[in-house]
Amino acid sequence: MDNRWLLYALASMVFAGCTSVIAKMGLNGISAELGLGVRTLFVSAFVFLLVIALVPAREVNALRGDNWLWLGLSGLTTALSWIFYYKALKLGDVANVALIDKGSVVVAMLLAWMFLGEAVTWRMGVGCALIVAGLLVIARR
Repeated sequence: MDNRWLLYALASMVFAGCTSVIAKMGLNGISAELGLGVRTLFVSAFVFLLVIALVPAREVNALRGDNWLWLGLSGLTTALSWIFYYKALKLGDVANVALIDKGSVVVAMLLAWMFLGEAVTWRMGVGCALIVAGLLVIARR
């Protein structure tokens, strides 16, 4: 089995952690909305450069309507997530905001089980319960 996914996930974790701290520093003196807009311009530029460099044209031509639909909906939920994340980041402590945001793991696990038929093991259930308990501890201060 290809375990590269784990390396990618760990890299994502590290960069996401860096992102929160760097973003909080970048929001100094400006609104969350403006900061998010500037960040999104950079994200778009970097991702499109990646696509240009690595994706063959035949793959771009293979895009179907359902790809556009589901990726478009994913883009909408990403935008909403980022909007609320930046509003929270502007007002709250990075550690609290980032940790509560990671409660999305529980949401993703439940949705993957409901809509994709992915298995939820007892270990995953215990992990979700611990995440929820940690979120409650932090939210109560």
